[in-house]
Amino acid sequence: MPFVSIRLAGTASKQQKAEIVADVTRSLVERLGKNPAAVQIVIEEVSTENYGAGGQLIADRDAPASNPPGDAHAEPGQ
Repeated sequence: MPFVSIRLAGTASKQQKAEIVADVTRSLVERLGKNPAAVQIVIEEVSTENYGAGGQLIADRDAPASNPPGDAHAEPGQ
């Protein structure tokens, strides 16, 4: 019985998760000859505040910069 665990940084819609489950199940059936009823898949959504890479939280890495140097929208004198 195949057991697949998928971790996502952030979130996915219910529709996206359903499509992932269908795709992964189909792949195991086609490539390994597994019974689709035996395929188990767990999708875990990990908050980007609880996941880090390269020494920094993903939430901080992906956050938009506020008024970076040379920003045309920065107030004068900043």
